[in-house]
Amino acid sequence: MKKIIVLLAAIILNACGDKAKKEQTIEDAATTSVAQPKVENVATFKGLQVTGVTVTDKGRIFANFPRWRKGIPFSVVEVNGNDGSYEPYPNGNMNTWEIGTAVSPDIFVGVQSVVAFENHLYVLDTRSALFQPILDEPRIFVINLDTDSLERTYVVPKGVAKPNSYINDLRVDKENGKIYFTDSGAGGLLVLDMASGKSKRILDNHPSTMAEMDHLTFDNGIWNNTIHSDGIALDIKNNKLFYHALTGYSLYAINTEVLTSEENPKDTDVQFIKKTGAPDGMIFDDKGNLYFADLENDKINYLTPTGEIKTLLEGDAVKWADTFSIYQGYLYYTNSRINEVKGDISQMEFTINKVAL
Repeated sequence: MKKIIVLLAAIILNACGDKAKKEQTIEDAATTSVAQPKVENVATFKGLQVTGVTVTDKGRIFANFPRWRKGIPFSVVEVNGNDGSYEPYPNGNMNTWEIGTAVSPDIFVGVQSVVAFENHLYVLDTRSALFQPILDEPRIFVINLDTDSLERTYVVPKGVAKPNSYINDLRVDKENGKIYFTDSGAGGLLVLDMASGKSKRILDNHPSTMAEMDHLTFDNGIWNNTIHSDGIALDIKNNKLFYHALTGYSLYAINTEVLTSEENPKDTDVQFIKKTGAPDGMIFDDKGNLYFADLENDKINYLTPTGEIKTLLEGDAVKWADTFSIYQGYLYYTNSRINEVKGDISQMEFTINKVAL
Protein backbone atom coordinates (compact mmCIF):
# COMPACT_ATOMS: atom_id res chain seq x y z
CA MET A 1 0.00 0.00 0.00
CA LYS A 2 2.85 2.40 0.87
CA LYS A 3 4.42 1.84 -2.58
CA ILE A 4 1.08 2.57 -4.28
CA ILE A 5 0.68 5.84 -2.36
CA VAL A 6 4.21 6.91 -3.31
CA LEU A 7 3.56 6.03 -6.97
CA LEU A 8 0.30 8.05 -7.01
CA ALA A 9 2.05 11.02 -5.46
CA ALA A 10 4.74 10.90 -8.15
CA ILE A 11 2.11 10.81 -10.92
CA ILE A 12 0.31 13.81 -9.43
CA LEU A 13 3.56 15.78 -9.11
CA ASN A 14 4.50 15.02 -12.72
CA ALA A 15 1.08 16.13 -13.95
CA CYS A 16 1.33 19.37 -12.01
CA GLY A 17 4.79 19.90 -13.41
CA ASP A 18 3.55 19.45 -16.99
CA LYS A 19 0.77 21.98 -16.40
CA ALA A 20 3.22 24.49 -14.93
CA LYS A 21 5.54 24.12 -17.91
CA LYS A 22 2.65 24.71 -20.33
CA GLU A 23 1.51 27.83 -18.47
CA GLN A 24 5.06 29.16 -18.38
CA THR A 25 5.48 28.57 -22.12
CA ILE A 26 2.23 30.25 -23.09
CA GLU A 27 2.71 33.13 -20.61
CA ASP A 28 -1.05 33.54 -20.45
CA ALA A 29 -1.01 34.71 -16.86
CA ALA A 30 -0.30 38.36 -16.16
CA THR A 31 2.92 39.00 -14.27
CA THR A 32 1.32 41.52 -11.92
CA SER A 33 -2.20 41.71 -10.48
CA VAL A 34 -3.84 44.62 -8.71
CA ALA A 35 -6.90 45.09 -6.52
CA GLN A 36 -10.13 44.70 -8.45
CA PRO A 37 -11.50 48.08 -9.60
CA LYS A 38 -15.21 48.87 -9.58
CA VAL A 39 -17.10 47.72 -12.67
CA GLU A 40 -20.10 49.79 -13.82
CA ASN A 41 -22.85 48.53 -16.10
CA VAL A 42 -23.53 50.78 -19.08
CA ALA A 43 -26.15 48.72 -20.92
CA THR A 44 -27.65 45.23 -20.85
CA PHE A 45 -29.04 43.37 -23.86
CA LYS A 46 -31.23 40.37 -23.09
CA GLY A 47 -31.16 37.79 -25.84
CA LEU A 48 -29.02 40.02 -28.08
CA GLN A 49 -25.34 39.14 -28.38
CA VAL A 50 -23.38 42.38 -28.53
CA THR A 51 -19.79 42.26 -29.78
CA GLY A 52 -18.59 45.76 -30.61
CA VAL A 53 -18.64 49.01 -28.65
CA THR A 54 -17.15 52.41 -29.37
CA VAL A 55 -17.33 55.77 -27.61
CA THR A 56 -16.88 59.03 -29.49
CA ASP A 57 -14.83 62.03 -28.39
CA LYS A 58 -18.11 63.60 -27.23
CA GLY A 59 -19.20 60.55 -25.21
CA ARG A 60 -21.73 59.06 -27.63
CA ILE A 61 -21.84 55.26 -27.33
CA PHE A 62 -22.47 52.86 -30.21
CA ALA A 63 -22.71 49.08 -30.25
CA ASN A 64 -23.23 46.36 -32.83
CA PHE A 65 -24.77 42.90 -33.11
CA PRO A 66 -23.53 40.42 -35.77
CA ARG A 67 -26.09 38.25 -37.52
CA TRP A 68 -24.86 34.95 -36.11
CA ARG A 69 -28.44 33.75 -35.77
CA LYS A 70 -31.90 34.59 -37.08
CA GLY A 71 -34.11 37.16 -35.48
CA ILE A 72 -31.56 39.94 -34.88
CA PRO A 73 -33.72 43.11 -34.90
CA PHE A 74 -30.90 45.55 -35.73
CA SER A 75 -27.18 45.69 -36.46
CA VAL A 76 -26.09 49.00 -34.94
CA VAL A 77 -27.52 51.00 -32.04
CA GLU A 78 -26.73 54.19 -30.19
CA VAL A 79 -26.76 53.65 -26.43
CA ASN A 80 -27.91 56.26 -23.94
CA GLY A 81 -25.10 56.41 -21.39
CA ASN A 82 -27.45 57.69 -18.67
CA ASP A 83 -30.06 54.93 -18.59
CA GLY A 84 -28.73 52.18 -20.91
CA SER A 85 -31.58 52.50 -23.39
CA TYR A 86 -30.80 52.17 -27.09
CA GLU A 87 -32.21 52.66 -30.57
CA PRO A 88 -31.18 51.65 -34.10
CA TYR A 89 -28.56 53.88 -35.70
CA PRO A 90 -28.32 55.89 -37.90
CA ASN A 91 -31.92 55.02 -38.74
CA GLY A 92 -34.29 52.11 -38.80
CA ASN A 93 -34.08 51.55 -42.53
CA MET A 94 -30.38 50.68 -42.58
CA ASN A 95 -31.09 48.04 -39.92
CA THR A 96 -34.02 46.31 -41.65
CA TRP A 97 -32.28 43.44 -43.45
CA GLU A 98 -33.46 39.95 -42.62
CA ILE A 99 -31.65 36.68 -43.24
CA GLY A 100 -32.97 35.09 -46.42
CA THR A 101 -33.88 38.34 -48.17
CA ALA A 102 -31.96 40.08 -50.95
CA VAL A 103 -29.04 42.27 -49.90
CA SER A 104 -29.05 45.99 -50.62
CA PRO A 105 -25.96 48.20 -51.07
CA ASP A 106 -26.94 50.65 -48.32
CA ILE A 107 -28.38 48.31 -45.71
CA PHE A 108 -26.42 46.52 -42.98
CA VAL A 109 -26.06 42.74 -43.39
CA GLY A 110 -23.54 41.37 -40.88
CA VAL A 111 -21.91 44.11 -38.82
CA GLN A 112 -18.96 42.92 -36.78
CA SER A 113 -17.38 46.17 -35.64
CA VAL A 114 -18.10 49.86 -35.05
CA VAL A 115 -15.24 52.32 -34.58
CA ALA A 116 -15.64 56.02 -33.83
CA PHE A 117 -12.82 58.20 -35.12
CA GLU A 118 -13.03 61.98 -34.87
CA ASN A 119 -16.48 62.95 -36.19
CA HIS A 120 -17.22 59.73 -38.08
CA LEU A 121 -18.50 56.27 -37.22
CA TYR A 122 -16.94 53.46 -39.25
CA VAL A 123 -19.32 50.49 -39.49
CA LEU A 124 -17.62 47.31 -40.68
CA ASP A 125 -20.06 45.01 -42.47
CA THR A 126 -18.71 41.51 -43.13
CA ARG A 127 -21.66 40.83 -45.49
CA SER A 128 -21.76 37.41 -43.88
CA ALA A 129 -24.62 35.88 -41.92
CA LEU A 130 -24.85 32.63 -39.93
CA PHE A 131 -21.07 32.14 -40.40
CA GLN A 132 -21.66 31.44 -44.08
CA PRO A 133 -19.66 32.69 -47.12
CA ILE A 134 -20.03 36.37 -47.90
CA LEU A 135 -23.21 37.37 -49.76
CA ASP A 136 -21.48 40.21 -51.57
CA GLU A 137 -18.42 42.41 -51.10
CA PRO A 138 -17.67 43.47 -47.51
CA ARG A 139 -17.99 47.19 -46.96
CA ILE A 140 -17.32 49.99 -44.52
CA PHE A 141 -20.13 52.49 -44.01
CA VAL A 142 -18.81 55.90 -42.96
CA ILE A 143 -21.45 57.84 -41.04
CA ASN A 144 -21.07 61.55 -40.31
CA LEU A 145 -21.73 62.01 -36.60
CA ASP A 146 -22.63 65.66 -37.02
CA THR A 147 -25.48 64.90 -39.43
CA ASP A 148 -26.11 61.24 -38.45
CA SER A 149 -26.18 60.35 -42.13
CA LEU A 150 -24.26 58.03 -44.43
CA GLU A 151 -21.38 59.97 -45.99
CA ARG A 152 -19.39 57.31 -47.86
CA THR A 153 -19.21 53.57 -48.42
CA TYR A 154 -15.96 51.72 -49.04
CA VAL A 155 -16.30 48.37 -50.80
CA VAL A 156 -13.70 45.62 -50.45
CA PRO A 157 -13.60 43.88 -53.86
CA LYS A 158 -13.38 40.19 -54.59
CA GLY A 159 -9.78 39.05 -54.54
CA VAL A 160 -8.98 41.31 -51.62
CA ALA A 161 -11.91 39.69 -49.83
CA LYS A 162 -12.21 35.92 -50.19
CA PRO A 163 -15.44 33.87 -50.15
CA ASN A 164 -14.60 32.75 -46.60
CA SER A 165 -13.40 36.17 -45.43
CA TYR A 166 -14.72 37.57 -42.18
CA ILE A 167 -13.35 41.09 -42.01
CA ASN A 168 -13.26 41.48 -38.28
CA ASP A 169 -12.04 44.86 -37.02
CA LEU A 170 -10.41 48.08 -38.19
CA ARG A 171 -8.16 50.95 -37.19
CA VAL A 172 -7.96 54.35 -38.87
CA ASP A 173 -4.49 55.76 -39.60
CA LYS A 174 -5.14 59.46 -40.16
CA GLU A 175 -1.49 60.37 -40.72
CA ASN A 176 -1.12 57.97 -43.64
CA GLY A 177 -4.72 58.13 -44.87
CA LYS A 178 -5.25 54.37 -44.47
CA ILE A 179 -7.61 51.97 -42.75
CA TYR A 180 -6.21 48.62 -41.57
CA PHE A 181 -8.30 45.47 -41.09
CA THR A 182 -7.90 41.92 -39.83
CA ASP A 183 -9.50 38.98 -41.65
CA SER A 184 -10.33 36.32 -39.07
CA GLY A 185 -11.97 34.02 -41.60
CA ALA A 186 -9.31 33.68 -44.27
CA GLY A 187 -6.26 34.90 -42.32
CA GLY A 188 -4.57 38.10 -43.42
CA LEU A 189 -4.51 41.89 -43.17
CA LEU A 190 -6.17 44.44 -45.44
CA VAL A 191 -5.03 47.99 -46.17
CA LEU A 192 -7.49 50.52 -47.62
CA ASP A 193 -6.54 53.91 -49.00
CA MET A 194 -9.13 56.41 -47.77
CA ALA A 195 -8.69 58.84 -50.65
CA SER A 196 -8.93 56.44 -53.59
CA GLY A 197 -10.98 53.71 -51.92
CA LYS A 198 -8.59 51.07 -53.26
CA SER A 199 -7.57 48.21 -51.01
CA LYS A 200 -5.03 45.41 -50.96
CA ARG A 201 -4.50 42.17 -49.10
CA ILE A 202 -1.20 41.46 -47.32
CA LEU A 203 0.28 38.72 -45.14
CA ASP A 204 -2.25 36.35 -46.66
CA ASN A 205 -1.96 32.96 -44.90
CA HIS A 206 1.20 34.22 -43.24
CA PRO A 207 2.10 32.40 -39.99
CA SER A 208 1.57 35.64 -38.05
CA THR A 209 -2.03 35.99 -39.26
CA MET A 210 -3.01 32.34 -38.92
CA ALA A 211 -4.49 30.61 -35.87
CA GLU A 212 -2.16 28.54 -33.71
CA MET A 213 -4.94 26.48 -32.15
CA ASP A 214 -8.26 24.95 -33.19
CA HIS A 215 -9.82 25.44 -29.76
CA LEU A 216 -9.71 27.37 -26.50
CA THR A 217 -10.19 25.91 -23.03
CA PHE A 218 -12.65 27.36 -20.51
CA ASP A 219 -14.00 26.23 -17.15
CA ASN A 220 -17.23 25.20 -18.89
CA GLY A 221 -15.42 23.08 -21.48
CA ILE A 222 -13.61 23.20 -24.80
CA TRP A 223 -14.61 25.85 -27.34
CA ASN A 224 -13.80 24.31 -30.70
CA ASN A 225 -13.08 26.90 -33.37
CA THR A 226 -10.25 28.17 -35.55
CA ILE A 227 -10.13 31.97 -35.70
CA HIS A 228 -7.27 33.70 -37.50
CA SER A 229 -6.09 37.33 -37.34
CA ASP A 230 -8.67 39.09 -35.16
CA GLY A 231 -7.53 41.67 -32.62
CA ILE A 232 -5.97 44.84 -34.04
CA ALA A 233 -4.54 47.99 -32.44
CA LEU A 234 -2.66 50.99 -33.81
CA ASP A 235 0.24 52.47 -31.88
CA ILE A 236 0.28 55.99 -33.34
CA LYS A 237 3.26 57.11 -31.23
CA ASN A 238 5.53 54.42 -32.62
CA ASN A 239 3.81 53.95 -36.00
CA LYS A 240 3.13 50.25 -35.51
CA LEU A 241 0.10 48.09 -36.16
CA PHE A 242 -0.38 45.25 -33.66
CA TYR A 243 -2.47 42.17 -34.43
CA HIS A 244 -3.25 38.77 -32.93
CA ALA A 245 -5.06 35.58 -33.93
CA LEU A 246 -7.98 34.83 -31.62
CA THR A 247 -7.13 31.14 -31.22
CA GLY A 248 -3.47 31.74 -30.60
CA TYR A 249 -0.99 33.08 -28.08
CA SER A 250 1.36 35.24 -30.16
CA LEU A 251 1.22 39.03 -30.50
CA TYR A 252 2.75 40.53 -33.64
CA ALA A 253 3.39 44.02 -35.01
CA ILE A 254 4.43 45.64 -38.26
CA ASN A 255 5.54 49.20 -39.00
CA THR A 256 2.98 51.38 -40.78
CA GLU A 257 5.76 52.44 -43.16
CA VAL A 258 5.69 48.90 -44.49
CA LEU A 259 1.90 48.84 -44.70
CA THR A 260 1.77 52.04 -46.74
CA SER A 261 4.53 50.96 -49.11
CA GLU A 262 3.79 49.70 -52.61
CA GLU A 263 5.91 46.64 -51.85
CA ASN A 264 4.50 43.58 -50.13
CA PRO A 265 5.78 42.97 -46.59
CA LYS A 266 8.66 40.54 -46.12
CA ASP A 267 8.94 38.00 -43.34
CA THR A 268 11.58 40.22 -41.73
CA ASP A 269 9.05 43.07 -41.52
CA VAL A 270 6.86 41.08 -39.12
CA GLN A 271 7.84 41.56 -35.48
CA PHE A 272 7.00 39.00 -32.84
CA ILE A 273 6.20 40.97 -29.68
CA LYS A 274 5.24 38.59 -26.88
CA LYS A 275 3.34 35.52 -25.81
CA THR A 276 -0.04 36.43 -24.29
CA GLY A 277 -3.32 34.85 -23.38
CA ALA A 278 -5.79 34.34 -26.23
CA PRO A 279 -7.52 37.71 -26.83
CA ASP A 280 -10.27 39.17 -28.96
CA GLY A 281 -10.21 42.96 -29.44
CA MET A 282 -7.29 45.19 -28.44
CA ILE A 283 -6.75 48.91 -27.83
CA PHE A 284 -3.96 51.33 -26.88
CA ASP A 285 -4.40 54.09 -24.32
CA ASP A 286 -2.57 57.42 -24.54
CA LYS A 287 0.19 56.13 -22.24
CA GLY A 288 1.17 53.32 -24.60
CA ASN A 289 -0.49 50.48 -22.71
CA LEU A 290 -2.07 47.81 -24.91
CA TYR A 291 -5.29 46.39 -23.41
CA PHE A 292 -6.56 42.94 -24.39
CA ALA A 293 -8.54 40.08 -22.90
CA ASP A 294 -7.23 36.76 -21.70
CA LEU A 295 -10.40 34.97 -22.75
CA GLU A 296 -9.70 31.59 -21.21
CA ASN A 297 -9.04 33.09 -17.77
CA ASP A 298 -11.77 35.77 -17.60
CA LYS A 299 -9.25 38.61 -17.50
CA ILE A 300 -8.53 41.99 -19.02
CA ASN A 301 -4.78 42.45 -19.19
CA TYR A 302 -2.51 45.12 -20.57
CA LEU A 303 1.00 45.18 -21.96
CA THR A 304 3.02 48.12 -20.68
CA PRO A 305 5.52 50.04 -22.84
CA THR A 306 8.29 48.25 -20.91
CA GLY A 307 6.95 44.84 -21.98
CA GLU A 308 5.35 43.77 -18.71
CA ILE A 309 1.89 42.16 -18.70
CA LYS A 310 -0.41 43.33 -15.91
CA THR A 311 -4.00 42.55 -15.00
CA LEU A 312 -6.60 45.31 -14.88
CA LEU A 313 -9.63 43.16 -14.09
CA GLU A 314 -10.58 39.51 -13.66
CA GLY A 315 -13.46 37.36 -12.49
CA ASP A 316 -17.20 37.19 -13.10
CA ALA A 317 -17.37 40.74 -14.47
CA VAL A 318 -15.33 39.56 -17.48
CA LYS A 319 -17.13 37.09 -19.74
CA TRP A 320 -15.34 37.08 -23.11
CA ALA A 321 -14.37 40.76 -23.14
CA ASP A 322 -14.82 41.21 -26.87
CA THR A 323 -14.17 44.84 -27.79
CA PHE A 324 -12.76 47.90 -26.04
CA SER A 325 -13.09 51.67 -26.19
CA ILE A 326 -11.59 54.37 -23.98
CA TYR A 327 -13.28 57.59 -22.91
CA GLN A 328 -12.40 60.03 -20.12
CA GLY A 329 -10.30 57.59 -18.14
CA TYR A 330 -12.65 54.63 -18.49
CA LEU A 331 -12.22 51.41 -20.42
CA TYR A 332 -15.52 50.34 -21.98
CA TYR A 333 -15.87 46.68 -22.93
CA THR A 334 -18.48 44.21 -24.13
CA ASN A 335 -19.19 40.83 -22.57
CA SER A 336 -20.17 38.73 -25.58
CA ARG A 337 -20.02 35.38 -23.72
CA ILE A 338 -19.22 33.54 -26.94
CA ASN A 339 -17.96 30.37 -25.25
CA GLU A 340 -21.13 30.11 -23.14
CA VAL A 341 -23.58 30.15 -26.03
CA LYS A 342 -24.86 26.64 -26.71
CA GLY A 343 -28.22 27.29 -28.36
CA ASP A 344 -31.12 29.49 -27.33
CA ILE A 345 -29.84 32.80 -25.95
CA SER A 346 -33.21 34.45 -25.28
CA GLN A 347 -32.66 34.44 -21.51
CA MET A 348 -28.96 35.31 -21.59
CA GLU A 349 -27.77 38.84 -20.82
CA PHE A 350 -24.91 40.49 -22.69
CA THR A 351 -23.49 43.72 -21.38
CA ILE A 352 -21.45 46.82 -21.99
CA ASN A 353 -19.43 47.65 -18.88
CA LYS A 354 -16.88 50.27 -17.98
CA VAL A 355 -14.00 50.32 -15.52
CA ALA A 356 -11.71 53.14 -14.46
CA LEU A 357 -8.13 52.94 -15.72
